[in-house]
Amino acid sequence: MSLRREGKLSSRDVSRRERSAMTKPKVAILGTGYVGLVAAAVFAERGFDVLASSQDKEKVETINRGRAPFFEQDLDAIVEATVRAGRLRAVLGRREAVLQSDIFFIAVGTPSLMSGEADLRLVKETAAAIGEALREKKTYSLVVARSTIVPGTTRNVILPLLEKHSGKKAGEDFGVCMSPEFLRQGAAVYDTRNPDSVVIGEFDARSGDFLESFCRQVYAGQDVPILRMNLESAEMVKYGRNTFLAMNISYINELARIAETIPGIDIYEVVKGIGADWRINPAFLNAGCGYGGSCFPKDVKALISFARLRSVQPQLLETVEEVNEQQAIHVVAIAKQELGGSLKGKRVALLGLAFKPGTDDMREAPSIKVANHLYAQEADIVAYDPKAIPNARNRFIRDTIKISYANSVEECLTGADCCILLTEWDEFKKLTPDVFNRCMKRSVIVDGRRIWDESFRKKVASYRGIGLGSNNAYASEHTVLFKLGDQLIQAGLITPEQLEKALEEQNRSGGLIGANLIKLGFLTEQALLDFLGRQYGISRTN
Repeated sequence: MSLRREGKLSSRDVSRRERSAMTKPKVAILGTGYVGLVAAAVFAERGFDVLASSQDKEKVETINRGRAPFFEQDLDAIVEATVRAGRLRAVLGRREAVLQSDIFFIAVGTPSLMSGEADLRLVKETAAAIGEALREKKTYSLVVARSTIVPGTTRNVILPLLEKHSGKKAGEDFGVCMSPEFLRQGAAVYDTRNPDSVVIGEFDARSGDFLESFCRQVYAGQDVPILRMNLESAEMVKYGRNTFLAMNISYINELARIAETIPGIDIYEVVKGIGADWRINPAFLNAGCGYGGSCFPKDVKALISFARLRSVQPQLLETVEEVNEQQAIHVVAIAKQELGGSLKGKRVALLGLAFKPGTDDMREAPSIKVANHLYAQEADIVAYDPKAIPNARNRFIRDTIKISYANSVEECLTGADCCILLTEWDEFKKLTPDVFNRCMKRSVIVDGRRIWDESFRKKVASYRGIGLGSNNAYASEHTVLFKLGDQLIQAGLITPEQLEKALEEQNRSGGLIGANLIKLGFLTEQALLDFLGRQYGISRTN
């Protein structure tokens, strides 16, 4: 593997036309989602002529009017400026974009299949379309995979499709690279302008030289390390970074749950102490209601599936995913405890729906899991988010979950029995205790992002924050009960309705969740013992 920060452009076997393209290549971005459009806009901002290819006519028209078709911090302004300057243009279809460009970035989605594997349908379609267009090109061009794909995909899927449909040879007629993106939604424009590094996975040195030359032009005057390696290593870097960050989040959330059972502990003070060690970066040690979005959940699932297909048992990754799934249940359990053990008929206000501030993205947002659990327990849900409500409506309609949407914070809080904070928008950070005390029936707050300080906490009726030690360990215990119930549902041993009835029985008469399921006739004692033995190694004797 070649790994280097500096690289010199090789002129051997490079035509005059190719050297000209390297000086100022024309760029095509195939895909106009969060990754593709942000890259297109920033490259155009840096002086390149960019064609953004989409299969969606409405998206093309929106971009060409100078607007982004979704919300991402600062993106609208760049799209407007670069479209007006004539450097960014959206086109319908892929052929025109490829024929008029020298370097093509594949930036289409790779969502999760039911198996957890990445869905490569759009990647394959795009590679085939590029190949068809390459058949007509006379000059050397470069194809760059930017989509998140498991190791081996560029070499074994994309490259053969390019050669098959073009009738040309990789390394001779065109180059191939894999260069993953490392963007934070909500800060994607900043991250594209100011990357920590650029990773180039190269099919051959000529391909890598072409892409490195382009990147050095994009980031001229910036000290951006360029790391060159083979295709498979670059693909793995993307999964390695994302799953490592997801692991940090699940780790601190598990530590936070422990902290909540011990009066006086504040996980955020603990993190300060942990992060004081130079070996530990505390940037992703923020306890909350779990990770979401288009990357972490999908990439953890994909790497788990990838490992299993290779007979590797990814125990750590499986635990990362499990802890994250339970965090939303934990948040609901806290709210339920604060409302006397039942959510039925209670009006619960959700502040924040997007998976993080700075975006309207609802993909795998913690709010989805929280709303599902609230709805299952017959809570009356009202929600407010400054950007994500249109996407939330579409998402919850699919889940057939009934939610009311407010036009302001005050409207959302009015008459609420409890407020759960799920997204740390600046608008919410500025709220005063008076707003909650004035609007709510009783200012019961579950702070899923820990945005309010001690002075705020003292001025509301009840405050519970993730990782904040409490005199009542009920919520953590209740999470364990929910966990067992959810696992029994996943195993097909009980239904969600049966779990709810067992929890109602527990509220009335106490008892363990398993005992109540047996008592109500939903589960036999032997079936429970068999399950506990398989899942936890528990037997009747222990």
